[in-house]
Amino acid sequence: MAVSDAELTVEVTGAVATVTIRNPGRRNAMTPAMWRRLPVLLDGLEADPAVRVLVLTGADGAFCAGADLGDLDELLEAGDGSIAVAAEERLAAFTKPTVAAVEGPCVGGGCQLAVACDLRIVAPDARFGVPPARLGLVYPAPTTRRLTRLVGPSTAKFLLFTAELIDAERALRVGLADEVTDDLAGRITAITAAISARSQLSIAAAKEIIDDRAGPARIAWWHRKVRDSGEAREGVAAHHERRTPEFRWSPSGGH
Repeated sequence: MAVSDAELTVEVTGAVATVTIRNPGRRNAMTPAMWRRLPVLLDGLEADPAVRVLVLTGADGAFCAGADLGDLDELLEAGDGSIAVAAEERLAAFTKPTVAAVEGPCVGGGCQLAVACDLRIVAPDARFGVPPARLGLVYPAPTTRRLTRLVGPSTAKFLLFTAELIDAERALRVGLADEVTDDLAGRITAITAAISARSQLSIAAAKEIIDDRAGPARIAWWHRKVRDSGEAREGVAAHHERRTPEFRWSPSGGH
């Protein structure tokens, strides 16, 4: 397939933005242009107050088979400053919840992107792998540390040392997947609907604290924002009145 067939597409439905990786014939491998494009797309979606959740997925039953190795020289010269690491870091820093919907191969750069998401919901045919030892490459340090925080040192070493693929059930056991489901589309719809209905202030604060990006001053800011935003008053009132709360705070305008 021509390079022009490789692209990232965006669809916004209600409060959910879906970014789809498309590279026909290469199992959705990420080209340099796609790595560069991802942070630009994320900037726009983060600024959109209508968007509350981001879903990252791949087209045609494959999440992403990694980086397109046709551009190996660029990857070798960049090291930890690569465009892939920049895209990964931007995805990890996205202020709204991110969910990877994984089918088929999720390997190398694909695994890198999935790990940078907050949640990974996967189909039974999902396969995860980290192949730099098979290619003679050094996995980027930020990427290695993020993988280790998620699955622990032993599993990270297994993946990096062996370059073997693991199936969905093993990914679930080691913490690389959060859920395995036969109805991926249905579960993604249900999970994103639940997240979209919750207080985005609560979620944004939780994400910063869990990711260790909120110091004492920032945590104090969040607690003041609870008081000033009216989110807690609405949540408690809705609880007492037995109705669905109408949370209005948005991270797009709340920082």
